[in-house]
Amino acid sequence: MVSCVNWFENGDQTISIGTLVDGQSVLLLIVVTLISLLVHVFSTDYVHGDRRYTHYFAFLSLFTASMLFFVLSENTLQMIVGWELVGVCSFALIGHWWEEKPNSDAALKAFLTNRVGDIGLLVGVIVLYFAAGKSFSILDLNILANEGGISHNLLLIGSLCLITAVMSKSGQFILHTWLPDAMAGPTPVSALIHAATMVVAGVYMVARLYPVFFEGLSISGSSVNALSMIGAITALFGAMLAFVQKDIKKVLAYSTVSQLGFMVTALGVGAWTAALFHLFTHAFFKACLFLGAGSLSHACHHSFNMVDDMGGLRKIMPKTFWTYLVATAALAGVFPLSGFWSKDEILAGTGSFPGTEGANGEYHVMLIMLLLAAFCTAAYMTRTIWYAFYGEYRGHGTPHESGPRITTPLIILASLGAIAGIVNLPAAFDFLPEGTQTRFEHYVEPVGLYFPAITHAGFNPVLALVSVAVGLAGIGLAYLYFFKNAFAGLHGLAERNKVAAFFKNILVNKYYFDWLYTTVIVGFVKGPLARAANWFSANVIDGLVNLVGKTAVGSGNWVYKNVDQKVVDGAVNGAGSSASGVGAMLRLTQTGRIQQYAALFFAAVAILAGVFVVVIG
Repeated sequence: MVSCVNWFENGDQTISIGTLVDGQSVLLLIVVTLISLLVHVFSTDYVHGDRRYTHYFAFLSLFTASMLFFVLSENTLQMIVGWELVGVCSFALIGHWWEEKPNSDAALKAFLTNRVGDIGLLVGVIVLYFAAGKSFSILDLNILANEGGISHNLLLIGSLCLITAVMSKSGQFILHTWLPDAMAGPTPVSALIHAATMVVAGVYMVARLYPVFFEGLSISGSSVNALSMIGAITALFGAMLAFVQKDIKKVLAYSTVSQLGFMVTALGVGAWTAALFHLFTHAFFKACLFLGAGSLSHACHHSFNMVDDMGGLRKIMPKTFWTYLVATAALAGVFPLSGFWSKDEILAGTGSFPGTEGANGEYHVMLIMLLLAAFCTAAYMTRTIWYAFYGEYRGHGTPHESGPRITTPLIILASLGAIAGIVNLPAAFDFLPEGTQTRFEHYVEPVGLYFPAITHAGFNPVLALVSVAVGLAGIGLAYLYFFKNAFAGLHGLAERNKVAAFFKNILVNKYYFDWLYTTVIVGFVKGPLARAANWFSANVIDGLVNLVGKTAVGSGNWVYKNVDQKVVDGAVNGAGSSASGVGAMLRLTQTGRIQQYAALFFAAVAILAGVFVVVIG
């Protein structure tokens, strides 16, 4: 359903503003509003007594409204407005406690990193605007892309530019570095950003403009493309970074980076429904995990260091423990929780497992990388369970269970994270009542002229077993390592082995991307490039300006001396002197004698008479 009104006119171009309501936008409306409601309730306790309590809720509400505006956008121009509003609100909320420099630095880093992607967004929208015959309409753009009304090269350029925006907003490799630093903001903000608003905006944009990407990147029948490769790398590399974090929120942040990689990969391999399904299920258990981390911090004197300041909280905080455990199991893909169903559908969508071939191409590399990422996910989440809830309490003071305004949202989100998978049970489950299978696919997936004819990979029990086995293997090995102190030779290996230390340092330093950006790129800009620019300005620009100035001064002096003084002033002075001379001559005739005047008069008459005779005769 589309509803529009004219926004403004410029010549023969009319820009409209309106809403586009379909299954996809309704899905995000449900996710955003529900999670935002629970985050608001959670926040009433979490930020109680904060010096900027009103400021916090004002921006939290505006954050939600901005995401809803983005979700309901009828055209790409509106999407840009919503996209930027979300970015501004995240900047304000991440830097909520701006008095501490790390917090303000994190907010600035998030803002500036997203500006890099925004350049791609603007260029991509402009390219598609002209490619679609000067139309910003999402439906017009999708129909033209789907029916071949836009050349492949323009779709490729537009989609690659938009991928840059996705990389920054949705924390994809190599523009993912801002997302873990964004944990500087209040924990409820982290939950809202990672579960339902900012970071899923990039995924939503790809899904909304899917024909552009599907045709531009030749997703159908391919074996690799930019979208799927970026997503798969992000999924695996993000999961590996979570292993070396002490801060429980940063573990969850890298988990979000990894899970967004799953969604982007799904879109890149043609598994549109699987990507949106995983966005739906992930929102609930990831929000539960972040709010659970907030509950732990609330009890542990606002520390998020699970290695040094937590432990043994399983019996002290039973509600937080059980909800966190359920959400962890869902994230790890344990059957029959929601994460199992959505993750399995993504794996099947790669079309690379026996029995799923040819769904929309065969993406073998992506399947392997996603399975490795799933293994890592199960392992590092088991690690957080151990450090936070088992062993001895390593913090200060006496921890306690959080109040009902904190635990009630946790219980609701854990419940939804457990059962949300029932909305898209496989069609192969024909023993269920009619209409209960693939309900999500029927209600959410667009149909008609503005959506490509994608093929859905069916449920494969062998792949499902492999997926579960990979998750359980990750849980099992982490359980043996942390809970049972098995693999004794691996404990402290990085301190004894140079190769292990080398790889650990790579992970601890986050693949050195922060070093690359801050030391190499920013250092180059602030150092050699700034000095070169200063030299160029002083010696070239200033030299040219000074040369022009000196030339103008010299020219002015020459004009003054030769034109103004000699010609202009000479002419004026000459005219004055001539008039003065004539006046002096005429003064000689003014004697005051009547006889002389009469003689001059008769002489003049004689002269005129002579002239008259000559002329007439």
